[in-house]
Amino acid sequence: MKSRDLRKYAAQTNVRLAAGGVLVLFVIGLGLIYVIYGLGPALMGLLCLGIGLAPLLLIFVSLWMMDWVVKRANRE
Repeated sequence: MKSRDLRKYAAQTNVRLAAGGVLVLFVIGLGLIYVIYGLGPALMGLLCLGIGLAPLLLIFVSLWMMDWVVKRANRE
């Protein structure tokens, strides 16, 4: 019987859910703005979504870098 790493599976599932949510937000949200209001407002929506996601991206990158540093420090 093959052993399963449930932590890896949970982490992979969380990444896929987050990526899918962002994809739906951008594709459907901006697509609807484009269809209803046109290109200009859709570009403004893209700008607003980008600015809104920037702090989340900065937090994610900083946590990832801290994890990387801790793992390197514990290896020695």
